[in-house]
Amino acid sequence: MTVPRCGIPDIVKGKTPMKSGKEGHISGGKSSSLQTAKPFIFFPGIPKWPLSKSHLTYRFNSSILVTDTKTLKAVCSSAFARWAEVSHFTFSEAVHPHQKPDIVIGFHRGHHGDMSSFDGAGGVLAHAFSPRDGRFHYDAEENWSTYPVPGQCTMDLETVVLHEIGHLLGLGHSTEPNAVMFPSIRAGSLKRKLDVADIRGIRALYRIHP
Repeated sequence: MTVPRCGIPDIVKGKTPMKSGKEGHISGGKSSSLQTAKPFIFFPGIPKWPLSKSHLTYRFNSSILVTDTKTLKAVCSSAFARWAEVSHFTFSEAVHPHQKPDIVIGFHRGHHGDMSSFDGAGGVLAHAFSPRDGRFHYDAEENWSTYPVPGQCTMDLETVVLHEIGHLLGLGHSTEPNAVMFPSIRAGSLKRKLDVADIRGIRALYRIHP
């Protein structure tokens, strides 16, 4: 059975987008395109946000309506809070219409203008680009849920956003199966807590001492 996944497309204009495929599994791509520091991996060139940029703002911009805005905001807020707990980052929604956000989150399908087209239900779940691009896209054709049922082909919104935020901050895929940054996840399953490998990765990338 094909597991949904987070895929890693080729480097585009110096930036490496990470995409998550179905699974519920967040998987895939060319591991050789990443620099390894087991059990966590960084992007080529180790791109990251400057240390002076510890507060990141985000905004929602979808081409297709999949879930209501209130639900999506709650899911993303919870995921951002988990990364904030283990790093020096803080996050908030960009509410002023003229404020340019650091991160843009949305649902799209097929070809959507970032040279990394989605493949429809059953493949790539989502993708996000390395710092400081800030784009994070869900595949609108997947069966999304806030409370997926084990054994059914539904993907957890929060599990996937937690994974993709890791990419937005500079982490690649982990080799640790229990890690949020592991490249695949079973449909209907939840992974809403950061693993030791995820925490070690973000702290090593930004040289954060507990």
